[in-house]
Amino acid sequence: MKIYDLRSDTVTKPSEEMRKAMYKAEVGDDVYDEDPTVNRLQDLASKITGKRSSLFVSTGSMANLIALYINGGRGNDVLMHDQAHSLHHELGAPSAIAGINPVGVPGERGILRSEILKDFVKSQNSAYYDAKTTMLVIENSHNFAGGTCYYRENLKDIQSFSSKYNLNSHMDGARVFNASIATGISLKEISSYTDTISFCLSKGLGAPVGAMLCGSKEFIQEAKKVRKFLGGGTRQAGIIAAAGIYALENNINRLIEDHINAKNLAKALMSKPWAKVDPSTIETNILFFETIGISAQKLEKKLARRGILCFATSENKIRFVTSLEVNKQDINSISGIINSLEI
Repeated sequence: MKIYDLRSDTVTKPSEEMRKAMYKAEVGDDVYDEDPTVNRLQDLASKITGKRSSLFVSTGSMANLIALYINGGRGNDVLMHDQAHSLHHELGAPSAIAGINPVGVPGERGILRSEILKDFVKSQNSAYYDAKTTMLVIENSHNFAGGTCYYRENLKDIQSFSSKYNLNSHMDGARVFNASIATGISLKEISSYTDTISFCLSKGLGAPVGAMLCGSKEFIQEAKKVRKFLGGGTRQAGIIAAAGIYALENNINRLIEDHINAKNLAKALMSKPWAKVDPSTIETNILFFETIGISAQKLEKKLARRGILCFATSENKIRFVTSLEVNKQDINSISGIINSLEI
């Protein structure tokens, strides 16, 4: 039985061509800034985002943590969406290690807006015992809101709000290339609306490991120290950096295929009485659907027995994530299994 893995785009495996690039990578000691492949990846990330400098780190969670550590400040409030990955899925590290106080703010479909955010800001004029608000984090695309994106008007609103209240701003762009493809906004423009941005190489872009953190030259100089503090001083990291370069040069434009595949899965689910989903809400490669008449956990097991791996995120909600691991033919096969599945 063929297995179709829709649990996450983190399950992607490096292609043969990517493996060849890794094998041929020129390496050096990155702690001494002497790995030419890492340096080339960092220069490429800076060029793509328009930021002055970039740092190669192990994971997106590490990239977010470094940004919070530097620009949040211990004992200060950092505003983020109430379903943010940094708030719920990074093991409490923002508080435990960065020392910030994450404040969850509601926002429809994962998008934060100034009219709501303003009620959560604590200024320097507050009482001395009140934590001060120093930073704002947005997630683009937003994982647990269903792969939703910040469009230009939303980004401008966030930039204006951050400036008005003198807040540092960071974009958790784990899947920001998906957002760029979906909205038609270049990554350079998207990056211009926040002080710093992180993005993963290991999700839809297909690299086996790694993420980038981009910002000012001064910020990245400090970020390198924090990376070392966190145990992230890599040595001959060019072997994995080569995969990141290959991903950025070859795997961005193909993300549109994942978006189309997600919409087609939503259409297949739409016809089933045990699923509730609106295909028009699918913006990128992530879709959530509600289960009807069966718990999400039971349906997850039923689908697994038919070869479809997925992720029950709550009592009655399941997540599908498309990636380069499932092609158009696979999607047709998955749709066929869905159509034949009776509850």
